[in-house]
Amino acid sequence: MKKQVFTVEGMKCVQCEAKVEAALKALEGVKEVKADHDADNVTIEYDEASVQPEQMKEAVDDLGRFEMIL
Repeated sequence: MKKQVFTVEGMKCVQCEAKVEAALKALEGVKEVKADHDADNVTIEYDEASVQPEQMKEAVDDLGRFEMIL
C-alpha cells in the first residue's frame, strides 16, 4: 500500500470533498481517501498493483469542476 497527497483544485465545501472521496473510493485498489477543501488536497491510500495516480486523476477530473494535479 502507498499513501500519497495530491492537490485538487475546485473544492469549495464539504459536499465537494464528499464527491471527490466517493469518486476515488469507487476505484478498485483505493483503500482510504480523505479530501480537505481548506488545504486543496486529497490523501489517498492505495494499492499500486491495482490503481495508478493517472486513473485517480481521471476519476476526479471526470466530476467536471475539480482538477487533480499529479
